[in-house]
Amino acid sequence: MSRIGKKPIPLPAAVKVAVNNRQVSVSAGSNNLSYTHRPEVSVKVDDQAKAVVVERVEESRKAKAMHGLTRALIANMVTGVTTGFSRELDINGVGWGANVQGNKIALNVGYADTRYVAIPAGVQVEVQGARIKIKGADKQAVGQIAAKIRAQRPPEPYNAKGIKYVEERIIRKQGKAFGGGA
Repeated sequence: MSRIGKKPIPLPAAVKVAVNNRQVSVSAGSNNLSYTHRPEVSVKVDDQAKAVVVERVEESRKAKAMHGLTRALIANMVTGVTTGFSRELDINGVGWGANVQGNKIALNVGYADTRYVAIPAGVQVEVQGARIKIKGADKQAVGQIAAKIRAQRPPEPYNAKGIKYVEERIIRKQGKAFGGGA
């Protein structure tokens, strides 16, 4: 039995949740997110308890898996429209940098050409020196754009160059030893 799925999702005062068939819409202020849940689960809004309840329709293995997942996704939507999500990346390398150009970010990270990564709607990206700050209401979109930016030049353990998450710790490796003739 899903322990996460059984917990009701508490709703802050400013959050509005609407369930239309399988479409769940969460809004607060100007932030709006929607999700279409699987038919193995049902979603109901309890107005008296100010909470969202996710229940299984059947007891199959798939329904049990979708129960906790659906509850977690809706809880992330509620958190996203109220406080939002953010990720920060550091660029390590001499002369390397980034800047935002319209709806894409331009990365100069040691290649002969400039790498461009498109910024999805609803996500704000700002660059301060060698740090990239990504903010948005959709947790998946924020994490996906951060992963795409990091994938342009992942950190390497020898010279510690690359794009890394701020909280990420790179374990350094020793390079080749020179001058040890026989």
